Amino acid sequence: MLDKYPRLLIDRRAIRNNTKKVVSWCDEQGIFVSGVIKGASGIEEVAKEMEAGGVKIIASSRLEQLERCKASGIRLPLMMLRVPMLSEVPRLIETCEYSLNSELVVIKKINDEVLKRGHRRHKVVLMADLGDLREGFIDAEELISIAIKIENDLNGIELAGVGTNLGCYGSIIPTKDKMKDLRILSEKVEKAIGRKLEIVSGGATSSLMGVFDKYMDGINMLRIGAAIIAGPYDEIRTVYGREEIDELECPFNLEAEIIEIKKKPSYPIGKLGVDAFGNKGKYVDRGVRNRALLAIGRADYGDISSLIPEDDKVELIGASGDHTIIDIEDCDSSYEIGDILRFKIKYSAILNLSSSENVDIFFIN
Repeated sequence: MLDKYPRLLIDRRAIRNNTKKVVSWCDEQGIFVSGVIKGASGIEEVAKEMEAGGVKIIASSRLEQLERCKASGIRLPLMMLRVPMLSEVPRLIETCEYSLNSELVVIKKINDEVLKRGHRRHKVVLMADLGDLREGFIDAEELISIAIKIENDLNGIELAGVGTNLGCYGSIIPTKDKMKDLRILSEKVEKAIGRKLEIVSGGATSSLMGVFDKYMDGINMLRIGAAIIAGPYDEIRTVYGREEIDELECPFNLEAEIIEIKKKPSYPIGKLGVDAFGNKGKYVDRGVRNRALLAIGRADYGDISSLIPEDDKVELIGASGDHTIIDIEDCDSSYEIGDILRFKIKYSAILNLSSSENVDIFFIN
């Protein structure tokens, strides 16, 4: 069978090894890991390697992905990360043992469906908004009152714990103070219901900074996906400069084929307007340069800045929906039509490429 391009190469061994490393870091601080598969579009093989690497829960914000995992034979408990839609509650309780919640009407619906169907009790984690302003109760007293109601009145639900999300919308860093706030809240909930919580979830990959700096007292679970699938190209390295992430590997690579090579001016010819996405481009006149086109574009990977050429002499110039323009003037290699270029890729590109119907997925190791 002929190779098909563009293609996403997925190294199973690297995912498993990254998972083991992340689990080890967290375990040293008394924290267990929920492996988040949404960044790889819920590919079942990724979930299986996370399972082999030692995560305790498989999690996603897409119920469809968790349904596929369940059907594929994943044995770990499954957790729904996005606050459930009312319309998907019946499917939720058929598939997942856990869900993150912030609306009483949804929680009551889960309870009613569990009791009506005679299912096992569904475990709920109440989300606290500590300032990132996405999901969660902004008022701690409201969260505590809901916790008491679940504990005393909703027999189809078990209050598993409390959690928070930081960094995904409001760019709020999971600092020592934020983790302290969550710990204090969990202690208040425990006092109100008269027992220990199973889960105090201190966030996602960005909360590894607290693991590295050892300020996660009272936190016992993190929801980790980006570090495992993006490795050293996760934002915790590229934005915050945490070198610890360099111990991880890069499990995902992109391969794309050259479809044109020509000498062309580096500055467009004619009156400038907007590009295919309605943006005004910025161009630098560097004279005539040797350029190549790749048969892949922003419709497949999103932002061109999320690609890192393996050949460091290759320069990314720009992209339209289905073409990527590169400068190969200074490359040591003499590229030809049909040659394949390989790229390391950041988290956002992994998310886009793994869900693109135009990109072939190929597993190695």
